[in-house]
Amino acid sequence: MKVEVKVGNIAEWQDEAVVVNLFEGVKKPGGATGAVDLSMGGSLSKLISSGDFQGKFKQISVLPTFGRIPAKRVILVGLGERHKFTIDCIREVSGKAALQVRDLGLKSFSTIVHGAGVGGLDLPETTEAVTEGALLALYHFSQFKTKKEEEGKDPEAMTIVTTESRRVRAMQKAVDAATEIASSTNLVRDMVNTPSNEKRPRKLVDMAVAVAKEAGLKCQVLDENKMKSLGMNAILAVGAGSEEPPRLLVMEYNGGKQTRPIVLVGKGITFDTGGISLKPQDGPLGPIWEMRHDMSGMAVVLAVMTTAARLKLPLNLLGLTPIAENMPSGTAQRPGDVIRAYGGKTIEVLSTDAEGRLLLADALAYAQKWKPRAMIDVATLTGTVIYALGRRVTGIMGNDQSLLKRLEKAGESVGEKVWQLPMFDEYAEQLKSDLADMTNSGGRSAGTITAAMMLKQFVGDTPWAHLDIAGTCWVHGGKESIDSSYMPKGPSGIPARLLIYMLRNWRKSA
Repeated sequence: MKVEVKVGNIAEWQDEAVVVNLFEGVKKPGGATGAVDLSMGGSLSKLISSGDFQGKFKQISVLPTFGRIPAKRVILVGLGERHKFTIDCIREVSGKAALQVRDLGLKSFSTIVHGAGVGGLDLPETTEAVTEGALLALYHFSQFKTKKEEEGKDPEAMTIVTTESRRVRAMQKAVDAATEIASSTNLVRDMVNTPSNEKRPRKLVDMAVAVAKEAGLKCQVLDENKMKSLGMNAILAVGAGSEEPPRLLVMEYNGGKQTRPIVLVGKGITFDTGGISLKPQDGPLGPIWEMRHDMSGMAVVLAVMTTAARLKLPLNLLGLTPIAENMPSGTAQRPGDVIRAYGGKTIEVLSTDAEGRLLLADALAYAQKWKPRAMIDVATLTGTVIYALGRRVTGIMGNDQSLLKRLEKAGESVGEKVWQLPMFDEYAEQLKSDLADMTNSGGRSAGTITAAMMLKQFVGDTPWAHLDIAGTCWVHGGKESIDSSYMPKGPSGIPARLLIYMLRNWRKSA
């Protein structure tokens, strides 16, 4: 959908529909909504006074205009209580309105900017949120359907109408940034939705390299022979049970003057059977067919790297995505095996289903050669994070509070909730091994934390943060899952927008 900003009066704007808003409890609409109400002979006021519209959050009504204004329809959307209004509420109501437009079968619509000036929110910021909400809400995936039910139903254009003629350039710049960010989030959704037989390691790497190079990133692919020569035995062990050899994709973006990069590492398991420690049909992460989402971290890192390049962020970034397929076979690693990771540390494999941390161990250790300013890894790592935090909140851990605070602040801004879990030294006791430097599993107790404690052994003194997205990478619907108008069921794209926001504001937050 094309989004652009135009100067005008929404009450005089010609389109298939115009979108205006109302806070809960307001009896007489003002501003742009009031102008539309006046031009329509008080139709909106009558709707409010009758009790049919209260302005409750995401409440929506569609009114025909009967030629009283140039637009054919008015879509009135509720903003909820003013004191609870946030930047994410704008995404929500914008997404709700866009879905209503699609349901009506309209090809174009126009909208005002919801909530500009409320709670200190400025016009470009709210414009960006309006754009993001609409573009994210309209996402659907139909690549493998012969009958594409949604094809042709999406609106083709959204116009943001403003009277602020001096702010149009800033608003359009915000629209362009939001379009890139929404596109990158939807790229994550597409890649995760792609079935695992269509994204085995070599094919997924080819897909990723094509996207990365188009954005201007430098790419290097390490194959099984190169990884063997480097001593990346943890990645190789995970992929040993599959006919498909593993890969490590290295992406570089150099947009800043500093030489030391910020490193992003993303887990890329294209399908996770659990290996010899075979998963049940229905496990804590969900049904086994959903294990195609086990490469969500890899897709997020690719999306963030490409968006950084397209937005020309003034930073140097390095993206590492170890990619493998975890399968049981005669060549698969076994519970009880000891492997020597990159850099020499040894790991006793208690569970082959704790494979993600093995991938990340090699990648995090390898990243040290770039002497990074900070490292952040993203992974669908543990089912226990769902027991701890449910499916609405991402668990974060790390060794640097300032870095974790950056993530928390970014999460608040983009509507992606995070929560820090403790990493007390005592948790490392659960990883002690009689055979090796550590085990790859500390058991079910505090499983999310002990997984992070293992990763901590491979980051040295580098400021580091770990995001466990096992609960938030997929929207299931229902009471226990994320409930958002711009988060349709399926892959969420979390935490691509969070990381992009953090990087865009890296200097401001320093």
